[in-house]
Amino acid sequence: MEHDAATTEHVEIHPDWAGWRFDRALAAALPAYSRERLKNLISSAQVEEVGKGLARDPSRKVKLGEHYAVHFPPPDPMDLVGQDIPLNVVYEDAHLIVIDKQAGLVVHPAAGNPDGTLVNALLHHCAGSLSGIGGVARPGIVHRIDKDTSGLMVAAKTDKAHEGLAAQFAKHGIERRYHAIVSNIPVPNAGIVDSWIGRSSQNRHKMAVMQEGKGKHAITHYKMLVPLRQAALVECRLETGRTHQVRVHMTSIGNPLVGDPVYGRTRPEHKTLLTELDFSRQALHAAVLGFVHPVTRETLHFESKMPEDMQRLFSKLMI
Repeated sequence: MEHDAATTEHVEIHPDWAGWRFDRALAAALPAYSRERLKNLISSAQVEEVGKGLARDPSRKVKLGEHYAVHFPPPDPMDLVGQDIPLNVVYEDAHLIVIDKQAGLVVHPAAGNPDGTLVNALLHHCAGSLSGIGGVARPGIVHRIDKDTSGLMVAAKTDKAHEGLAAQFAKHGIERRYHAIVSNIPVPNAGIVDSWIGRSSQNRHKMAVMQEGKGKHAITHYKMLVPLRQAALVECRLETGRTHQVRVHMTSIGNPLVGDPVYGRTRPEHKTLLTELDFSRQALHAAVLGFVHPVTRETLHFESKMPEDMQRLFSKLMI
């Protein structure tokens, strides 16, 4: 797929999808694209039922054997420029790049962060060779890590890699393990948090656990690695990748991340320590990333050590 030109994808309705909403069926058939983007394409007259004309109702029920053509206009031109920002490159080939992101680095430009982001750094490092899938050119970004979370993430340099990685994320085939320092000892020491996460109605800047069917389904497997003073080092393995998932889920079971400025309820004894260490972020690190290379089919596995600021915090909390 050339990311600087319009493209068309053809979809034939599979037996498993018969009776589904139109946008849901397209999202199942085209996992490299978000359901919201496909819904927008339907509403903007970019999808047609072959031989029958435009299909403009995303909520219509599809039938077995229906054949659709989905037209993707070229990405909007981006105003992003490459910037020489230091990157810790863990792995790189012609198709993708794995970065060990430092805390404090925003992944993608947005309001309040127009530049100085990981995308700007990647544009400089890769000399413009980044996938442009996304409706607007969001170069290479397949998943994100919060600004103040450190650790491993992968970016696509070609559209083929982007499509393959996006499909693995959609099918929960990516191995992602986070290390977090949380308040209190988890009880039980290991378990599964299975809930729905959505935007908080009280604070639109926060996510929250919702009633079943509202928001998006999220599953986190956690286990305590090391007990600490009124705290613990835990590993969280993600089945899904929702916004702020680890932070919301651990808070929901009474173990908010130490230092978390949004979801944390910092213990008084921890506040003094955080000030002493000048530690002003959530203690969260993306420690493990594993996936099948979308082009070579090689199984790749990466591990990242806890960064120095989080290691100092861990050492001070040792029993």
